[in-house]
Amino acid sequence: MKFAVIQFPGSNCDLDMYEAINSVLKEDVDYVDYRQESLAGYDAILIPGGFTYGDYLRAGAIAARSPIMKAIKEKAAQGVPVFGACNGFQILTEAGLLPGSLSRNAGLHFVCKPQRVIIENNQTIFTQQYQAGEEVIFPIAHAEGNYYCDPEVLVELEANNQIIFRYPEGDNPNGSVANIAGISNKEGNVVALMPHPERAVETVLGYIDGLRVFTSLRDALNDKL
Repeated sequence: MKFAVIQFPGSNCDLDMYEAINSVLKEDVDYVDYRQESLAGYDAILIPGGFTYGDYLRAGAIAARSPIMKAIKEKAAQGVPVFGACNGFQILTEAGLLPGSLSRNAGLHFVCKPQRVIIENNQTIFTQQYQAGEEVIFPIAHAEGNYYCDPEVLVELEANNQIIFRYPEGDNPNGSVANIAGISNKEGNVVALMPHPERAVETVLGYIDGLRVFTSLRDALNDKL
């Protein structure tokens, strides 16, 4: 199998995502520049965190209109797994691949710390190795992680089990509606979250709870291939 890590100007978590696949999973992975127009041959697309160009306008707004996004949308429509973390979440909402939007944190402060996260839905290709309701620790580092959607969209997200990750009640670091930390599309192959599971894949990093996001994906791809 082959993974693609998309690089935008200002991406700074691309190495974390790359090494989670290359060094930890020992799978084939490439960096793919945002100016490329094809993702032929890739079995999964990973959009890392960072501060992409144009974030001063609105986080992810310009990146979502980059040439590579047409190819990402085509892959998503084909059922190929697409995963975003932090800025990747912002980009996927701006591109319309996920509903809702992300804005400045409540309190208007950048937050950076280990964060408790609840696995809300363990039936996706990214979470199948977790237990439903399991509490894990993923690092967070963001200034615009406040997820918002209209009440009608929230009802739909709940009804379709599209809320994949939540912050525990009373431990919401950014003010996200319904304590949402990450969601999926209706089909379940596009998933994104604000925390960074790729920063929690080895004991040397302090936490390993994020590893199962990537082993879940690898095993799902093996089953399919």
